[in-house]
Amino acid sequence: MNFKNLLDSKRAIYTFAGVAAFVLLVVLLWPMPRAADPFADRARFSAAVMDVIRSNPEIVMEAVQTLQQRQGQAEQAQSKETVAAARDQLEKDVNSPVGGNPNGDVTLVEFYDYRCPYCRQAQSVVRDLIKSDANLRFVYKEFPILGPDSVVAARAAVGARNSVYYEAFHDALITAPNPLDLDHVLKIAAGVGLNVDALQLEMRKPEVDQILAANHALAEQIGINGTPAFIVGDNLVPGVVSLQDLQMMVAAQRARNKG
Repeated sequence: MNFKNLLDSKRAIYTFAGVAAFVLLVVLLWPMPRAADPFADRARFSAAVMDVIRSNPEIVMEAVQTLQQRQGQAEQAQSKETVAAARDQLEKDVNSPVGGNPNGDVTLVEFYDYRCPYCRQAQSVVRDLIKSDANLRFVYKEFPILGPDSVVAARAAVGARNSVYYEAFHDALITAPNPLDLDHVLKIAAGVGLNVDALQLEMRKPEVDQILAANHALAEQIGINGTPAFIVGDNLVPGVVSLQDLQMMVAAQRARNKG
């Protein structure tokens, strides 16, 4: 389940709970006349309240919308706080390759998996964004979550992180058809100019495992459990994002940085 699906499921639970709480609150707090059998009166009154709600469903819908709005605002605020607290790890990790303009005034971070079809779809948008913005700094975060082949590809990319061929290798991997087993990954590496023997040695180094583990821990910390996921400033945006939306996010962050 990706971040959006998880969020939707949580909101569904809160919505159901909100409706139930609304009905219960009306029943319990409505002033009741004294009677010989208060329980019977309460049962009749509960039925009457339900009749009113059935006849006027907009009452419940307004309550639900208010609950959803408040819940969404709370979740967004919490996400911003969490991302802001991890900003240095997101933007300044020396083990995360940097593309675009390394001295750019706005940093865009992406978590991705090389076997993720949505990451493949987003790659053309990312390329266009980097080409269109000479002051954009782009940080790559390997986040393999889709099985062993994802891990193999990520290990190879991490092994190539200090190479001048890294960006070409990344682009070739993320647009390559599956499977991405070791043989296929090494062929791709050779095709972009990497020394395959040296790459395999790099892939076996303990720091590769440490880098991937750190990326997973960071993703969990800020609430990412699907790919792709983009971060600009303290804003986390899961899923595929249009070029226009990314440009607007970057422009807004640029304005905040200047302010």
